[in-house]
Amino acid sequence: MIASRRVIVGSKAWTCCRCRLLSTASERRPSQKLPTTPARTRFAPSPTGYLHLGSLRTALFNYLTAKATGGQFILRVEDTDKKRTVEDAESRLYQDLKWAGLHWDEGPDIGGPYGPYKQSERTPLYHNHAENLLNSGYAYRCFCTPERLKNLAKERNGLGLPTDYDRMCTNIPKEQADERSAKGEVHVVRLKIPDVAPVYNDLVYGPIGQRRKTEEVESLRATMRPSYEDPVLIKSDGLPTYHLANVVDDHHMGITHVIRAVEWMPSTPKHMVMYKAFNWEPPAFAHVGLLQDDSRQKLSKRDLATEIRGFEKDGFFAEALVNFVALFGWSHRLGDDFINLQDLVKSFDLKFTKGNTITSSYKLFHLQKRYAEKYVREGGKEYESMIDRLHTIIEKYFVEHPGTQICPSNELKDRIAALLRLDAANYTKPDQFFERLSQFFCSQPRREWKRHPEDPVLKDSMDIVRNHFRGVSSERWSEANLKDAFSQMASTLKAKWDHDGDLAHDLDPASVKTRMTMVQHLLRWALFGGRPGPALMATMDLLGRDVSLQRIEDAAAELDAIVPETEKTSAEE
Repeated sequence: MIASRRVIVGSKAWTCCRCRLLSTASERRPSQKLPTTPARTRFAPSPTGYLHLGSLRTALFNYLTAKATGGQFILRVEDTDKKRTVEDAESRLYQDLKWAGLHWDEGPDIGGPYGPYKQSERTPLYHNHAENLLNSGYAYRCFCTPERLKNLAKERNGLGLPTDYDRMCTNIPKEQADERSAKGEVHVVRLKIPDVAPVYNDLVYGPIGQRRKTEEVESLRATMRPSYEDPVLIKSDGLPTYHLANVVDDHHMGITHVIRAVEWMPSTPKHMVMYKAFNWEPPAFAHVGLLQDDSRQKLSKRDLATEIRGFEKDGFFAEALVNFVALFGWSHRLGDDFINLQDLVKSFDLKFTKGNTITSSYKLFHLQKRYAEKYVREGGKEYESMIDRLHTIIEKYFVEHPGTQICPSNELKDRIAALLRLDAANYTKPDQFFERLSQFFCSQPRREWKRHPEDPVLKDSMDIVRNHFRGVSSERWSEANLKDAFSQMASTLKAKWDHDGDLAHDLDPASVKTRMTMVQHLLRWALFGGRPGPALMATMDLLGRDVSLQRIEDAAAELDAIVPETEKTSAEE
């Protein structure tokens, strides 16, 4: 959520640049159609951190725009901030994008016709263009020390004014400034922003820009201490800032469309000044909303702001995550949010929504389950990878919990595969899937039995339950035969309850149904500790005869201890 910054100075109000830009956006609906010619888009991250959901969304939207139009997707590394550069961020960037399936057509590692693709290797080009701006009067050298700038900002902040620059160094004649620069005096190069910045047409918000008349600007400036949003283009270390390098590179690399987060919207008018100064055609811009949690706050690490590598380590499928991210601020009419990358390319357009985007882990888990079912049906490499990841987790559990293993190691992968075929619809993450179905692999304490008025009846029925399943031999132990045994057991129990009812009172059909439901609950508690899982007979088939009968025997003993004889006698009376 963007809060408006307004400060009253005399009888005038000052509004921050972002709010001013948004407030001038036209209500006219921007075009949502893709260009009819191939688009060249780029993803230009800085190696000061790792790829996260927001940056993956930026990369994806630019990738889809290029691929949907038969164009090119360029990877460019903006590595000019040496102080904040993370050592392995660039290599991790390549790995994470490839894992997500976003392959670039040109980039630092594969080259291309417009290289180099790392900004640190293009410094002479930026200096040449900075000189052009200096010579044309669109830029000037600033020799103010960091101490003066700090004090200036502190003073203006104390007055409730924007902490912009006061243009003191524009009073230095150009020849003198050039001479001081030639002698090695430390300085920066600033862009001289005009009072009225050019208006540009945003593909999401329509025409945007600072539309005040020059007379109004001068009148407002006369009531306060002058300040100017003159961004630094060349830093004191000689490296370019984002503002200059971004514009120069986009032009020289032939970028036609730029899709980025709305937080960059205030910078765009500054960039338009440079496009006008260089007499270049700017690319089309689309600014998409920020990502927020359910309470409309910026994503935190405890929500979904984790690095992409974290999702991979947790066992999320790349297709599920990319599908999830594609829904952040993009609207479609496909009728189903389950859209893989290939279908995204076929269906993509520029129908972005205005405003910030609320993210929800529920949607990610829903898509994860859908892709799990798809991979299990197909039986390909993703299915094999699911089996391998679960196998590793379970083997580690056996080592950490000796004596709990009930599934022989040589049968472990077959049992995992069978459970995936049975329960893929509940597959979220490998560790959670194992936790859900851990009773198939190891012995664990049962959850406490929830007391029920029918407990005495269940206790009296346990001999019938045990005997019907004991009657199924090891050779005949299969899901189909177990279903037959259960049906026979249900008939025997109903006959017993009818007989007992004749002695006491008539047993209505609803009561019979309730008791059978309780028998099923009892079996699930016996076999699975009360946890959710696949169907009962499929569960017994996988567990095997010995483990299943032993668990039923153990549960009967526990139930016998839970329901005292006095309670049984009282219930019969």
